[in-house]
Amino acid sequence: MKASQFLISTLKEAPADAEIVSHQLMTRAGMIKKLGAGVYTYMPMGLRVIRKVEAIVREEMNRAGAIEVTMPVVQPAELWQETGRFDKMGPELLRIQDRHGRDFIIQPTSEEVVTDIARQEFKSYKQLPKNLYQIQTKFRDERRPRFGLMRGREFIMKDAYSFDKDRDSAQISYQAMRAAYQRIFDRFGLQYRAVRADSGAIGGDLSEEFQVIAATGEDAIVYCPHSDYAANIEKAESLPPAGPRPAAREALEKIATPGNSTCQAVADQLGLPLSRTIKSLVLATDTSNEAGEVVKTQVWLLLLRGDHDMNEVKVGKVDGLANFRFASVAEIEEHFGCQPGYLGPLNLQKPVKLVVDREVAVMADWICGANEKDFHIRGVNFGRDLPEPELVADLRNVVAGDPSPDGQGVLAIERGIEIGHVFYLGTKYSEAMNATFLAENGKPTLFEMGCYGIGVTRLPAAAIEQNHDARGIIWPDAIAPFTLVICPIGMDRSELVRQETEKLYAELLVLGVDVILDDRGERPGAMFADWELIGVPHRVVLGDRGLKDGLVEYQHRRDAAATPLPLAEVVPQLRAKLGL
Repeated sequence: MKASQFLISTLKEAPADAEIVSHQLMTRAGMIKKLGAGVYTYMPMGLRVIRKVEAIVREEMNRAGAIEVTMPVVQPAELWQETGRFDKMGPELLRIQDRHGRDFIIQPTSEEVVTDIARQEFKSYKQLPKNLYQIQTKFRDERRPRFGLMRGREFIMKDAYSFDKDRDSAQISYQAMRAAYQRIFDRFGLQYRAVRADSGAIGGDLSEEFQVIAATGEDAIVYCPHSDYAANIEKAESLPPAGPRPAAREALEKIATPGNSTCQAVADQLGLPLSRTIKSLVLATDTSNEAGEVVKTQVWLLLLRGDHDMNEVKVGKVDGLANFRFASVAEIEEHFGCQPGYLGPLNLQKPVKLVVDREVAVMADWICGANEKDFHIRGVNFGRDLPEPELVADLRNVVAGDPSPDGQGVLAIERGIEIGHVFYLGTKYSEAMNATFLAENGKPTLFEMGCYGIGVTRLPAAAIEQNHDARGIIWPDAIAPFTLVICPIGMDRSELVRQETEKLYAELLVLGVDVILDDRGERPGAMFADWELIGVPHRVVLGDRGLKDGLVEYQHRRDAAATPLPLAEVVPQLRAKLGL
């Protein structure tokens, strides 16, 4: 490709709404152009990156035995009504009607359609296992689209769906996809982790996220530096505290804490560590009748150590709390006689259901709210000041320094951006849609399913968050828009530069190098700035002065300075650098 024939539209400044580095740099490098909120045109430079991502994904999915299909972006509502998702999904599901008033949706994912294919095509266990995948446009009507391609409304995704005859076979399919994902992300040249993820209401342990490590990541990844243990913050386990509860040493004492409504403020006032305080979180669960009217509400009090945060996924797994909500101020005042900020388990107005984090259950002489404004109580102990807790559970997020669940050291936490997810579905969709095959015993049997996603357009943004500097993007070779750029200086003025440039360009094309020749006649500073912003990883500069000495300059995008190379050796050395 020659730059004069291509569309290069770099900008000196990023738009005001570009909040993160990837959004800023993709816009400045002319890779995307905003059309509407969360909707972008993939410009030629950005589309080349996306196509390379798709090619690697397609090669490895095919290698793993998956079969490519393309399912419609616009799907009839009937299938989604079979599973109940047409009504259950919120406004993120874009619903439309055709001219006849029939309901359709713009697909955010395709479990219903692919399950419909399976129930029509796979009649016997002899046809299984099967894995169908697509690389297709999706749409989710995000309330607040932001961060460019990181959280857009329209995006490209690879979604795959496996169909098996039983759970054991489904686990084999799952592991095959997991291995394929590792090959895919290894080829991208990104630093990533495969982390255990929560399986939600479906249950089971077969759920993992693939996270690109980046300081700007939205997700917290918990890992052990000395082992393979890794999990997202929702899934990460905190081990039960070691040792028995210490004996009570302090007398119960009500203390004035005027204006100090947080655990940290109280700890600071008393000159005690934050870990001596207890935070009280008030939740509620509702029981409804068939008409959807709330007929009963249960208020819950959760006790966590003051320096710990509640893990909503773990709390949702406590018996009775699957559909919890945070209690209203009116409910809190009714049960505690006090507004939030000074709450605790003593001196309640009405009974609540108590759930205690495991760390709190082994604490002595702790500090909590007195259920009276501007007052707390210190020296509180189970067994003496209030009954032993009946319900103790792991309610908290792990923190750096906690023991690793595998016993191989302590945990560390870093940020990550989710770019892929492998997930065992079981029979959730096959049961809802009555999708069966004839098993070996001749009886209709539900398909065991798995789903596997990769954010194709999200991945370039994640790659930029991990690979950039003050000058612009630094692409890994595998997904760069061009692998190498030739930058001739004064090509229009020097016959020597023109001849050697054209010769090198032709030789690299024959070798199959994805090369672009910048023949625009730009000044060296402007030309170099463009390619550093765009992030092409390899650059060769040819100038009249260097060529007369038999030299050209090579510079990798990460190098601080250029390296002179003999003109006669430039192609062999480039082949070595490019792994050809």
